[in-house]
Amino acid sequence: MAIIPQSEGYDQQIACRLRESFCRRFGEPALVCRAPGRVNLVGEHTDYNDGLVMPAAIGFYTWVAASPRSDGRLLLRSENYSDEIEFDLRDPAPRPRRHWSDYVRGVAVMLARAGKRISGANLLIHGEVPIGAGLSSSAALEVATGFTLLKLAEEAIDRIELARVCQRAENDFVGMRCGIMDQFISCMACARHALLLDCRSLECQLAPLPTSARLVICNTMVRHELADSEYNRRHAECEQAADWLRRRMPHVRSLRDVTLTELEQNSGGMTRVAYYRARHVITENARVAAAAAALERGDLNAVGRLMAESHASLRSDYEVSCPELDLMVELAAGQQGVYGARMTGGGFGGCTVNLVEHDCAAAFRQKIAQEYARRMGRQPEVYICSAAAGAAEVSI
Repeated sequence: MAIIPQSEGYDQQIACRLRESFCRRFGEPALVCRAPGRVNLVGEHTDYNDGLVMPAAIGFYTWVAASPRSDGRLLLRSENYSDEIEFDLRDPAPRPRRHWSDYVRGVAVMLARAGKRISGANLLIHGEVPIGAGLSSSAALEVATGFTLLKLAEEAIDRIELARVCQRAENDFVGMRCGIMDQFISCMACARHALLLDCRSLECQLAPLPTSARLVICNTMVRHELADSEYNRRHAECEQAADWLRRRMPHVRSLRDVTLTELEQNSGGMTRVAYYRARHVITENARVAAAAAALERGDLNAVGRLMAESHASLRSDYEVSCPELDLMVELAAGQQGVYGARMTGGGFGGCTVNLVEHDCAAAFRQKIAQEYARRMGRQPEVYICSAAAGAAEVSI
C-alpha cells in the first residue's frame, strides 16, 4: 500500500465526511481538528534521557469532530472501533480502563489539573496513523483530543504546554513512560522540515528536508508482544546507568550529561546491560547533532550514514530491533537512490524510515515490498511521505 502526501482537497473531503457523520450521530454541527503522527529520522530512545531527537510529522492524522456539552461528560465514539465510551469529568478518582479511550480521558484529566475549563464534549474520532507501527498513533490521538477540547472551551493553546499535558497523560494516566518527543512534534511540526529538539530544555530548531528526497516508511506488519514492557524496562535500565555514573560524577543529571570518554573512564563495575544502554544514548545524541548539521548543508549522504549507525546501535547496544526490522534495513541498503535506513519508534516491530531520492521512491516501494514478502512470507505496507505540519483546526 502506498500513501502519497495528502492534498488540501483530501483534507477537505475528510473534514466534510467527518462533519456529516457527526451530525448524523449527534444531531449538531461539529468543530474538526487533527494532529499528525510522526517518524523519527534519528535520535531513538534519547527523549526520556533528556537527549536530542530529530523527528518529522507525517501526513497520517488523527481527526476529531466535536461539539461542547455542559454536563461535565465526555462521550467518545471512534470510527476505528465499534464501541462508544462515556466518562464523567467530575469523577474525583478517574482510573484507566486499559482501553484506547484512556488516551482521551487522560488528556481531559490532565487539562483539568492544569486549570483548563473543560466542561464536556461529544467526540467522533477517526484515526489514519497505523496502530502499533511506531508512528505515534497514541500521541496523535492525545494531541488531537487536547487541541480540540481547548478549542471548544475557547482556552488559549500554548502548544508546548499542550505537549507537556499530553505527555503527562501517557506517563501518569496510561502508564507508558515515554519522553516528550512524540507529543512535541505533533504539536509543533512544520511542513517540509524535521525538528531538532532538545528534550531537556525544549529548545528546538527547524531542519530542512530537501524536496529532492522523500521519507519512505516500511511497515513490517509485526509488533511483538513484549514491546511495551521492554520499553519501560529500557527506561529503568537507563536510570540505573545514570545513577551509577552520578555516584562518580555528581554533575550528572541524566545520560545526556555524560560523554563517551567519561563513560569509558567510569564503566568499571557497571553491568553489561547498563554500559551498553548508556553507550547507545550517548552516541545517539552525537548522531542527532551531526545529522542536523548535515541537513543544514544539504549532505544527505552523511545523514544516511548516521541513520545506518543509529540502527546498528539500536540493534546491538539497545537491543530493541528484531529480525523483521533488520531485514527491512538490509533490503533498503541495496536499493537505488537510498541515502539511509533505520528502525524508527520503540522497536520490536513496527516500521523503518528510509531517506530516498524523490525519483527513486516509487521503484524502491515496489522492490522492497516484493523482496520482504518473499523473504518473510508477509506483505508489508510501504508509505511514501513528506514532512507535514502540526495540529490544526480544519475548516471548509
